[in-house]
Amino acid sequence: MTANRKGGRKPKIDRAIHRYVFRLTDAENARFLSLYEQSGLDNKAKFIVSLLFERKINSVIIDKGAIDYCTKLSQFFTQFRAIGVNYNQIVKILHTNFGDKKTVFYIGKLEAQTIELANICREILVLSKKFEAEYLIKNEHL
Repeated sequence: MTANRKGGRKPKIDRAIHRYVFRLTDAENARFLSLYEQSGLDNKAKFIVSLLFERKINSVIIDKGAIDYCTKLSQFFTQFRAIGVNYNQIVKILHTNFGDKKTVFYIGKLEAQTIELANICREILVLSKKFEAEYLIKNEHL
């Protein structure tokens, strides 16, 4: 006895049932067709699938905290540079307007503040290296 069988081809095991639609401008379509012709494939759907899955796609993750940190750090170094310029101007004014005793006295006070500022800068560098090691470099490998 033969089984009642309808005509047609054998059903596929893993049917492609998901469909995506997109539209192209005339310029984009011309570029698409030229790339399709260069590929040598006989089916546009296979060409698109090969483009999507055979090429490496890079994903970019934007970390708002890291961007804010870098922005604030850049602003800090701008202020730090301005302090250096002001420091040079103050030393020049001290030498031109005051006697040796007053100049030495004020430069001593300025030196103490500079040492404190240098310590703060060292702390910032340590924190920046720690931040970079924990967040920025780790995220590059994801």
